[in-house]
Amino acid sequence: MTASKSSRARAQRAQANAARNGGAAGRANGNATAVKAGAPVKAGAPVKAGAPVKAGTVVKAGSTPRTVTARGGAPDRRGSRGPAVERELTAEAPATRTVPLWMQLATFVLALAGLGVSIYLTIAHFSQSALLGCSESGLVNCTKVTTSPQSYVFGIPVAVLGLAFYLFAVAIMSPWAWRWARREVYLVRLAATVAGIGFVLYLLYAELFIIGSICLYCTSVHAITFVLFGLTVFAAAAWGLPKRQRA
Repeated sequence: MTASKSSRARAQRAQANAARNGGAAGRANGNATAVKAGAPVKAGAPVKAGAPVKAGTVVKAGSTPRTVTARGGAPDRRGSRGPAVERELTAEAPATRTVPLWMQLATFVLALAGLGVSIYLTIAHFSQSALLGCSESGLVNCTKVTTSPQSYVFGIPVAVLGLAFYLFAVAIMSPWAWRWARREVYLVRLAATVAGIGFVLYLLYAELFIIGSICLYCTSVHAITFVLFGLTVFAAAAWGLPKRQRA
């Protein structure tokens, strides 16, 4: 009788120990369980580090998931980009359309032609030689125009001013400058042609209404400036200006 009671007591203690060990193992396995799709994680329930939270999973306050996977199990890296990286990736292109090659070459050739005439006028001014093929009587009188008081502006010979303008025009109208798609370059090109056309209008007024004669070489430079102005404005209207680049 005594032996039977002792056996039952030992059996009960063994069952109790097994139940406690099983509960501890269950709790350990529960902590390592990954959160499945659509399974809400309640407040205060920690999520094990490294456990993937699948698409559609609702994670509530108090949970600490560290790895979130997108649909298909691939990591979603969109959130890893900082604001600076996003701005760089979404930066707009400098120009929406490029000025065609024929426009680049046309303006460049015209600028070279204007530079050549300006060089000749400058040499003739300082050497005081007559301009070839230009009449010296009547409406067309190159000498009268080039020796008039209006041939100086602020003490500087007009021929020298024209030479400086076309030196700059050759650089700014070159194909390399056209391909340099910066908004500042386009604006400087426009401003230069506007200033040039304003100066040409003054010279035409001086020739026609003050001097009373015109110079063929000067008129050719005026015509080239008019065409350059028209082409530059047309290029800005047809193909637009490059957009402002972000710092």
